[in-house]
Amino acid sequence: MATAADPVNIRTSVWLAARPASGARRRCEDPTGLDRDRITGAAVRLLDTEGLTRFSMRRLAGGLGVTAMSLYWYVDTKHDLLELALDSALGELTLPADSPPAGWAGRLRALACGYRGLLAERPWVATLAAEYPNIGPHARAFDAALLRLLDATGLTDGGRTGAHLAVSQFLHGCGGPVRRAPEDDFRFALDVLVAGIEAKTGRQAQTGL
Repeated sequence: MATAADPVNIRTSVWLAARPASGARRRCEDPTGLDRDRITGAAVRLLDTEGLTRFSMRRLAGGLGVTAMSLYWYVDTKHDLLELALDSALGELTLPADSPPAGWAGRLRALACGYRGLLAERPWVATLAAEYPNIGPHARAFDAALLRLLDATGLTDGGRTGAHLAVSQFLHGCGGPVRRAPEDDFRFALDVLVAGIEAKTGRQAQTGL
C-alpha cells in the first residue's frame, strides 16, 4: 500500500497531455533542427535494431548526433516517446477496405494477419501495447476499422460488444508466442474465431437476440 512517504507516480498518456504553447519557441531556440516526427522515426528504428531492453534516450541521441537533453525539447519523458513510437508502428498497418469481395470475414482475416505480421517483425510493439494505452491516432484508426467490419456482421448491442472483445483479446494474445506458434495453428485459431462470430450472427438472425 502506498503511503505519503511512498507516493504513486501516475503519468499521463502523451495523447492526453496538453501540448505546451511554447512549441514554436522551442523549435526556434533548439539548434539541432530536430522535430518530434524525426525523433519518433529514429526511436522506431532504434527499437527495431536494438530492442526495447537496450533502448535509451542516450543511445537515441547518439544516433541523431545530438545530446540527450536536446530530445527533451520535444518529448517530456522516455515513456512519452515510446508511446509515440508504438502508434507510429501501428500506422504502418494496411487497414482493409470497407467492402472487399470477401466480406467482413475476409477483412477480419486481413486485419488479424497484418497485426500478427507487425508483431512478428517488431516484438517490442506487443510489449508496449500491453504497457501503454492504445489511444493514439493510428491505434484509433485500427480500432475503427475493426468496429466497421463488426458492424458489417449484423451483430447488435451485446453481440457486437462481445465480438469486439473476443477479437481484441485474440489480436493482443498473438503478441507473446507469435514467433513460436506455427502459422497453421494461428490460421486454425483465426478460423475458429470467425466461425464463432458467424454462428452468433446466425443465432441472432433466427431469434432476434
